[in-house]
Amino acid sequence: MDEKFNQPLGGNDMPRFGGPGTMMRLPTATSAEGLDACFVGIPMDIGASNRSGTRYGPRQIRAESVMIRPYNMATGAAPFESLQVADIGDIAINTFNLPANMEIITRGIREILKHDCIPLTLGGDHTISYPILKAIAEKHGPVALIHVDAHADINDTMFGEKIAHGTPFRRAYEDGCLNPNLVFQIGLRGTGYASDDFDWSRDRGFTVVPAEECWHKSLVPLIEGIRAKIGNHKTYLTFDIDSLDPAYAPGTGTPEIGGLTVIQALEIIRGCRGLNLVGADLVEVSPPFDTTGTTAITAANLLYEMLCVLPGVKYKR
Repeated sequence: MDEKFNQPLGGNDMPRFGGPGTMMRLPTATSAEGLDACFVGIPMDIGASNRSGTRYGPRQIRAESVMIRPYNMATGAAPFESLQVADIGDIAINTFNLPANMEIITRGIREILKHDCIPLTLGGDHTISYPILKAIAEKHGPVALIHVDAHADINDTMFGEKIAHGTPFRRAYEDGCLNPNLVFQIGLRGTGYASDDFDWSRDRGFTVVPAEECWHKSLVPLIEGIRAKIGNHKTYLTFDIDSLDPAYAPGTGTPEIGGLTVIQALEIIRGCRGLNLVGADLVEVSPPFDTTGTTAITAANLLYEMLCVLPGVKYKR
């Protein structure tokens, strides 16, 4: 173990039910200065259209991260021997003003990126991906996007509003944040308002992979093909927990049956190894509907897996 890097607090040093309430019980930092990657929370749910509660998502994900150990036994990744990582807390959103939060979040992510630190964001509803992508694109230009979700989130409006958790990727496209030919939407499913609901994405060059195309199969070939198409292009990964079937992730605002499995989620994220990832988020965990903590446990582990595939992570084998 390289002591120059921050380490999660181990279970033999402090019981899992004690210690700091940070992601993986990592040290805290007041800014991203000196960090290679950071965990940052955005406790917001005023963009949600059905069940609320994602404002509690970051806190619960951190609480359920206490069992995660530093070394990835499956992949050999040793992120805490490779990168300087800390939990920098939450962006102080405006509880009552959704449009104002777009600038607040962009400003917060912009500050992280100023230090060449990769943000791993704990949501929060999916509206947050739009202002994050604005900050990412300011620094890196239009990015490739791997979007894992039950919903396309490309509505023009919701209840007449341009900003909501069903609109972020239309807004990001309109603002030039995305390379449309390198946008991959995986796991889309459910009912719609018209048969062509997903065609807006396709018409802009996005690749749409409905959940039905993922059933009963490994997604390793899918993500290998995506990785080959993206190449070295700067890439953002956004993972909506409702992409998973409600059997695995019931604690979310807009559940849809027939979703991905946890194993498929791991295949997708682990398959991102080698991509030039410049940021990632995990959104839509709603603890009030997560009575056993299963959804938050899954979310915490998927965020750890995202950390493990960031550029610069050493692998023991």
